[in-house]
Amino acid sequence: MRRPLIAGNWKMHTSILEAYLLVAEIGKCAAGLKDRDVILAPPNIALNAVSRVLHDSDVLLASQNVCWEEEGAFTGEISPTMVKSAGAVASIIGHSERRQIFHEDDEMINKRVLGALKFGLIPLFCIGETLEEREGEKTFEVLEAQIRKGLAGVSVEDMATTVVAYEPIWAIGTGKTATKEQAQEVHAFIRKLLAEMFGKAIADSVRILYGGSVKPDNVDELMAQPDIDGALVGGAALNAESFCRIINFK
Repeated sequence: MRRPLIAGNWKMHTSILEAYLLVAEIGKCAAGLKDRDVILAPPNIALNAVSRVLHDSDVLLASQNVCWEEEGAFTGEISPTMVKSAGAVASIIGHSERRQIFHEDDEMINKRVLGALKFGLIPLFCIGETLEEREGEKTFEVLEAQIRKGLAGVSVEDMATTVVAYEPIWAIGTGKTATKEQAQEVHAFIRKLLAEMFGKAIADSVRILYGGSVKPDNVDELMAQPDIDGALVGGAALNAESFCRIINFK
């Protein structure tokens, strides 16, 4: 059985005070959850403040990106050791906004994945297709290329701790959501590909999250699908009430 995982990506939102107040509310409703994991990814400036609030909590912390180097002349980046020193255990890597807006390619994303693993961070490795690619029936072709290139050089042992997040770009922040059937079809494809690359045992244990306008009113049906192991939540993670409903999916 794969343990469900709900991750909240706050993106470029919240001041340190706002982050402190938000995580305090989320921490209350996450208390006592023993059958699922919750990860929060606040902005880098709030990582340490959020970590202090969560120090007695089972809620985990992630950065929204991570460099592949421990230190050096990389203005604007955050290193794996910095992430860990701030109290985080994971990093989101390859988010569609990093790919689309900041033009991070598969090679750079692969370096970030390998860097995170080298320093003991859990990569939340994101993949997804555009609307044009989906309408052109290229979804599986695009995802396979992203997976093979993005996970190149990852060992079987490291893959066991890696999380994959499928987030169709056409469904992020648009209000559109892949139907439960569309999401399940893609998740099943991803698991089959991971089995080819890393073996069936690893593929059966890897958690694959769905991301793309996950809300309180659709999380239950998404989580009921056999190959959907959790959610990467954006906008709804910024509201304590809605995110609490999501992490308490039924």
